[in-house]
Amino acid sequence: MKKLLFALFVLTSFITLNAQTARLQVIHNAADPLASQVDVYVNGGLLLDNFAFRTATPFIDVPAGVLLNIGIAPYTSTSVNDTIKNFGVTLTANKKYVVVANGVIDPSGFAPNPNGLDISFTLFARDNGKEQSLSNKIVEIMILHGSTDAPTVDVLASFNRNFVGALSDINSTDLFASDETFSSDNSQSFKVKLVNDASYGDFTRYLKLPALNYKLDITPGDDNNVIVATFNADLRTLGGGAAVVFASGFLNPGANQNGPAFGLFAALPNGTVIALPQVVQPTTARLQVIHNAADPLADQVDVYVNGGLLLDNFAFRTATPYIDVPAGVTLNIGVAPFNSTSVNDTIKNFPVIFDAGKTYVAIANGVLTPSNFTPNPDGKSIAFTLFAKADAKETSFSSDIVELFAVHGSTDAPSVNIVGAGFLLNGVSYGDISGYTFARPVLNRVVVFIPSPFTLVGVYNADLTGLGGSTAVVFASGFVNPAGNQNGAAFGLFAALPNGTVVQLPQVSPAEASDIANKILAENNVAKLEDFNLSQNYPNPFNPSTRINYSIPQNSFVSLKVYDVLGNEVANLVDEQQSAGKYEVIFDGSNLASGIYLYTIKAGDFTSTKKLVLMK
Repeated sequence: MKKLLFALFVLTSFITLNAQTARLQVIHNAADPLASQVDVYVNGGLLLDNFAFRTATPFIDVPAGVLLNIGIAPYTSTSVNDTIKNFGVTLTANKKYVVVANGVIDPSGFAPNPNGLDISFTLFARDNGKEQSLSNKIVEIMILHGSTDAPTVDVLASFNRNFVGALSDINSTDLFASDETFSSDNSQSFKVKLVNDASYGDFTRYLKLPALNYKLDITPGDDNNVIVATFNADLRTLGGGAAVVFASGFLNPGANQNGPAFGLFAALPNGTVIALPQVVQPTTARLQVIHNAADPLADQVDVYVNGGLLLDNFAFRTATPYIDVPAGVTLNIGVAPFNSTSVNDTIKNFPVIFDAGKTYVAIANGVLTPSNFTPNPDGKSIAFTLFAKADAKETSFSSDIVELFAVHGSTDAPSVNIVGAGFLLNGVSYGDISGYTFARPVLNRVVVFIPSPFTLVGVYNADLTGLGGSTAVVFASGFVNPAGNQNGAAFGLFAALPNGTVVQLPQVSPAEASDIANKILAENNVAKLEDFNLSQNYPNPFNPSTRINYSIPQNSFVSLKVYDVLGNEVANLVDEQQSAGKYEVIFDGSNLASGIYLYTIKAGDFTSTKKLVLMK
């Protein structure tokens, strides 16, 4: 505190001589061990005493419009005469600057930069510093490549795309305002390239990021498939603020006088510097196994992995909790009768390789001798097998949400649609594994029906109370016709929780089921019986995109087009043969002027037109 007060005293002396000021933050990122602490002089006066590596000043007022001589000296200095580097700068009034001390004092004693760039001690400066963001849901960050021996790199940020919906009040053009590219590696995650081909000394512009939790992958600029290092960047508490994120230290400390190792750090406007924790690459995967094979001969099984007994007397409709399993090596999963004595008794074997860091669910399903059971009505193989999902989750993206996916595991059941509060799964056939959907942690009702002709299979109670922040695997199990299937277990819906608990979803009585189903279908805008339906787009008015939902009760050729008020076609959204079910399309009006437009569906003999309003 005394040192900061002294620095402010020195600056106040300058300011009294010159009323014009700028705002300045100084960051020490010179990884040379001889510069682990430095003294900083301005126009002969000591500004920063024992200024340590990877620390920063807060933004402070400094004189503008006059030449400032910034001198860097060893931390043992006694006067400005001890400076070893001097930099003359003139700051513009009312601007905000970020100045980063970087490089090494004697480049000949360090590994050269792989791009041939000068790594001698210097000041990197930007004149567009920021102390706050445009919204309390946004963090504005600027990124500096400050590692002298690191090559050109890209930085890829991954996050859960469900969070973006919570930011609907922010103009999408304000998010990720940089030259980055976007990609989605599955339905739940989103990836953005924050830094593109940055070499030592390069700054990005300020990037406007939602205040979320990110995973940052550092990759070579010419190969995003090779990850050099991964860091966590939790920005959730920094909404409304700004930060300078800087790459620091050496990739190869041994070739750089055993200086500090590479890392990512964030300097906040108040001078706080945060180390972004590096993610240690895992050597294991996470796995949950669910026994859903309804063959009476497989009512209990023993499971071996690479010859060792993993699960003894593993019962039908039970599950393991998620467990750690070896990754990157072949695992032979063998299934044997429950009275087995060794791996030699296995009747089915499945070789698998799990990817490190991923989470899997494996569902044992099917029957041992298909010829002794009713064939699948859609012609699917019902032989004993493992169904697997590679992007499983143990926790949901929010404490107010339960994330779940569905598995059709009933061998003699046809394709069905599944509807709950806020979600719809269309055309789920035996062996299908849906993507994740989400529901509120309350008592939910799940409707299972065959879409064409409409046949209600059943309505089930799904009590999700207390499961906020968790996940579940909902699986159809057993036989629709037990008598035709060796008198095996009857059809039902079950849910496996991450801790291995399996609960049956109680079926609503037939007397109540029809009315409940009709209500839930109506609430979810699902067509039933012979109804075609075109819903009003949402949101409406919209900018720049909106959702259009429609339902068809039978296989039809569907045309969905958007027209202006003069009848000119402006978008062809659907033009194909489609199966019975409910559909959603996104209409993006980014290239259109504000105004009223019409969208028209034609499916068989059904035609409907509705109005939508684009308001920019």
